[in-house]
Amino acid sequence: MTADSRPKLVLVGPPGAGKSTVARRVSHALNMPLVDSDLLIEEETGKPCGQVFATIGEPAFRELEARLVAKALRTTGVVSLGGGAVINAETRKLLDDLDVVWLDVSAEEGTRRTSAEDNRPVLSAADPLEHYRNLLASRESFYREVASYRILSDNRSPAQITTQILTWLDQEK
Repeated sequence: MTADSRPKLVLVGPPGAGKSTVARRVSHALNMPLVDSDLLIEEETGKPCGQVFATIGEPAFRELEARLVAKALRTTGVVSLGGGAVINAETRKLLDDLDVVWLDVSAEEGTRRTSAEDNRPVLSAADPLEHYRNLLASRESFYREVASYRILSDNRSPAQITTQILTWLDQEK
């Protein structure tokens, strides 16, 4: 991957951590394009991401996601990946030499932020908090593996997180 065909920054993290919101703010602040892998899925299928997941099932969804994430990681600017994208070993390999920010969130806050949404079938469960805890536990090692920098988004506004990321990027130069 050449320097001119790679993202300036990639955001990863669980559902509800604030990746899409923060990615929009960071891309605006840097005056760079934004690519959101969930939006790429929606554009390709013509359906909301959650509906695609529910319709084709997780294995087929993860294959589609991996293909579109690989495409996103060949662009410049800021890239926001869906919460489960890091499950794929090839995706993690593509993230090896990139600046990756892991937006983390506690299970309690992640559940609170996503509980009002019915477009996240991966989070559907009788006990949403326990399910979210299990999701975090199953993915934490993957987020840790790819992350260059980690930010806990609980009790931080998108503006505060954006400032923290921009400061970190400046220090990375």
